[in-house]
Amino acid sequence: MPSGSETTAEAVPGPAQGPGAHGPATDGGTAATGAPDATGRTAGRLRRLGALVRRETPRTVLAVLAGLALGLAFPPYDLWPLSLVAVAAFSLLTRGRTARQAAWTGLVFGWPFFFLLLKWLHVIGWDAVIGLSFAEAVFVALLGAGLAVTSRLKAWPLWAACLWVAQEWARDRVPFGGFPWGRLAFAHTGTPFTPLAALGGAPLVTFAVALTGTLAAAIVVTLWGLRGRADGGGTRLRRALPALEAFGLAAALTVAGYAVPVPTKATDHLNIAVVQGNVQQPGMDFLGRPMQILDNHATATEKLAADVQAGRVKKPDLVIWPENSSDLDPFQYPEAKARIDEAVRAIGVPVLVGALVDHPSKPGYVFNQGIVWDPKTGPGASYTKQHPVPFGEYVPFRDQLSKVITRLQRVPRDFYPGDHTGVLDMAGAELGDVICFEVAYDEIVHDTVNAGARALIVQTNNATYGRTGQPEQQLAMSRLRAVEHGRAVVTAATSGISAVVAPDGEVTHRIPEFTRGVVSASLPLREEKTVADRVGASPEWVIAMVGLLSCAAAFVLGRRGRTKDEKGQQ
Repeated sequence: MPSGSETTAEAVPGPAQGPGAHGPATDGGTAATGAPDATGRTAGRLRRLGALVRRETPRTVLAVLAGLALGLAFPPYDLWPLSLVAVAAFSLLTRGRTARQAAWTGLVFGWPFFFLLLKWLHVIGWDAVIGLSFAEAVFVALLGAGLAVTSRLKAWPLWAACLWVAQEWARDRVPFGGFPWGRLAFAHTGTPFTPLAALGGAPLVTFAVALTGTLAAAIVVTLWGLRGRADGGGTRLRRALPALEAFGLAAALTVAGYAVPVPTKATDHLNIAVVQGNVQQPGMDFLGRPMQILDNHATATEKLAADVQAGRVKKPDLVIWPENSSDLDPFQYPEAKARIDEAVRAIGVPVLVGALVDHPSKPGYVFNQGIVWDPKTGPGASYTKQHPVPFGEYVPFRDQLSKVITRLQRVPRDFYPGDHTGVLDMAGAELGDVICFEVAYDEIVHDTVNAGARALIVQTNNATYGRTGQPEQQLAMSRLRAVEHGRAVVTAATSGISAVVAPDGEVTHRIPEFTRGVVSASLPLREEKTVADRVGASPEWVIAMVGLLSCAAAFVLGRRGRTKDEKGQQ
């Protein structure tokens, strides 16, 4: 909890001010010194703690509610205006507080937010939800401390927005490569703020949303300061002017995205078919018997081939299967390779197959790959997932942790990371493969586009988290990436949600969860790069550094002010 340093002796009497403080010591003190004994000191601490709890409870409750409101701004709820309300409330709750008090407010704001956002992890265990939510909330606690110390500076809404970006910048990178879930930008994949992604990516969207929210907080602060004043009309208007300016700037930020061009003109098109083979059940044991997932996708592809032959469907140039669509390594199990060959030859065009492939020289390690499978030559070029998920696809400190957390033994082998982007020649087009959670990481998608990808494919396996809201959250990220890079994005999932997203972020085709199906689409191919492609991570670094420097400036100015006060007292 926050420090009780603001509780004064007058507000909360200590032991020395209680009964018997001016007379001889009784059973609560020592006659020789008048000092209270251990019982008296304990009673004093309890009184101070009680006063602290009473003082902080209303603010803590409001912070919890604000955190839950922020969670409701994200999919599957999609109440995006609540993100502005939550940011404004958090700014008000930390304003004027000590860093330690505001850190507590940040923790009780962030923990419920991430708990609601990440509750899909309950499939693994509620302890995983609680633990990861707390770890992510620690970053928000640091953000709260930063908001408090910079709230005393001029233009504090600007520094606060920069600190929101700095918090996400840190969370996206540490520990174990970071966890970007819960970025403000990911709640704005179909809102007036979305087009800003084409200029500065997800960090610029976060900055604009955070600045709009903190400007709303500034309006409240200004109007609150006018209450009860009997100023004349002109004076009152002058005092209200900052609120009017903040309102104007917030309104301008909200509609600025409409002025940003989102390029969508294609230089060519590719006819694709996305196969969602489905699984037998959601959860940790979605795989079922060996070859079952593979057979589901092969059978759906063969049905597509029959429809093409009958003239019911146009023949695609490329068929896309999801991550883990082959549940056995086709290079180690001849029956898996033969089943893929049958389906690919039936359709007669290349198929992007997702498979786990044993590492050729490191026993116990596997590659999570997308493999281009040709109907004549078989398996060809491949992409290996660069960013395996810690504790899901590999176990850090396996020897030590698996003895304490036996559940980690359900991850028997570690995924070995790839070392290059996923730009592959598929049916004569350069397409970029991104696997599952990698779509959340700016640098992976950015590097893939800059390496020449004319469209993006996200192979994913969300069967573990089916019907929990996680597939909707991941699809939202694909929508933001489409606008950010001006590229169509295809999401291929084993159990859903498989979808095709146009370069402007619109979902044009979609297969519901836990439905076997095939969607055919004409995929626009683009070569033009957006401003976000050209500037890369520069806006995020600049905005984050400004936020951190504002904290340093607030610290220096605070020390300078205390030094002047001390000299004045002397």
